[in-house]
Amino acid sequence: MRSSGHVVAVIPARAGSKGIPGKNLHAVAGRSLVRRAVETARDAVTIDAVVVSTDGDAIAAEARASGARVVRRPAALAGDEASSESAVLHVLDELAAAGEEPEVVVFLQATSPFIDPVDLDAAVTRVQDGRADSVFAAAASHAFLWRIGDDGAARAVNHDAAVRPRRQDREPEFRETGAFTVFRTSGFRQYRHRFHGRVELVVVDGRGAIDIDDPSDLALAAALAPQLDRPDRHDRHDRDQHQHDPRAATVPLVPAPNGAP
Repeated sequence: MRSSGHVVAVIPARAGSKGIPGKNLHAVAGRSLVRRAVETARDAVTIDAVVVSTDGDAIAAEARASGARVVRRPAALAGDEASSESAVLHVLDELAAAGEEPEVVVFLQATSPFIDPVDLDAAVTRVQDGRADSVFAAAASHAFLWRIGDDGAARAVNHDAAVRPRRQDREPEFRETGAFTVFRTSGFRQYRHRFHGRVELVVVDGRGAIDIDDPSDLALAAALAPQLDRPDRHDRHDRDQHQHDPRAATVPLVPAPNGAP
């Protein structure tokens, strides 16, 4: 990785978790979720430094062993009610106090075990080039969505219930996976949230768009790992091919569906 520090990946990994105790240290295919996140960020050619924000000693040790810096998160920012944005702002303040202010932040969730570094590079490149202020991971969806009204009746949300077009005749919608968001630091400090300015998305492989929240998610990730953790998936030669235009590895660019003013 480069050492200029202009692009910093921030991985929030608090010790507390109700769904799966010690979740961030659980392993998928022999690697903890924290380690997988750190190693993925380090594999991205556009990311200069990786920082793990945590309140846990064991997580801090695992993060350092994986090659990340650690920012110890205060208890006030480690509870169930604390926002992810507050953790990122705390990391940025700590970096600023040390004389470092990244131009771009890659907010990366350890609970998404199958992030592709090439997708991270695609998102970072768009922000660096000024095409977008915020870029997030999304999976294409052709699902027919319904909502239950106050009267208990089901109502169509994103389609006309009387018309059932074929999948290939429908424009896809995009589901935010939560795996990562890349954004310009200045805009994040101004608006205090990830989605600011012009928002775009990077379409990721829907097979690996898993958010580990309960034991069944861990079991699913373990079953998918042999398929998604191919030894050559992040081969250095392949990454070098995409270094100048990381978007080549993604689905063609899609206009931002929810750009902010």
